[in-house]
Amino acid sequence: MKTAVSIPDDLFEKAERLARRMKKSRSELFSRALAEYVARHAPDQVTEAMNQVCAEIGIEPDPFGSAAARRTLGRVEW
Repeated sequence: MKTAVSIPDDLFEKAERLARRMKKSRSELFSRALAEYVARHAPDQVTEAMNQVCAEIGIEPDPFGSAAARRTLGRVEW
């Protein structure tokens, strides 16, 4: 789908340089960036997918690991 958006000139230039360096089209760069942004803002989907994988391979939650992860993640800036 084609769409038009407005972005600051300096961000556009940075994106152009990155696309050239990665040997990707501008469209692919923007599509990947938007997909990553959307994924980061849909944490329930990530958790659901991880839970499904754990259920399929039979991994049970580890209480110590869960507690340690919660403490660590509580100190991380997202």
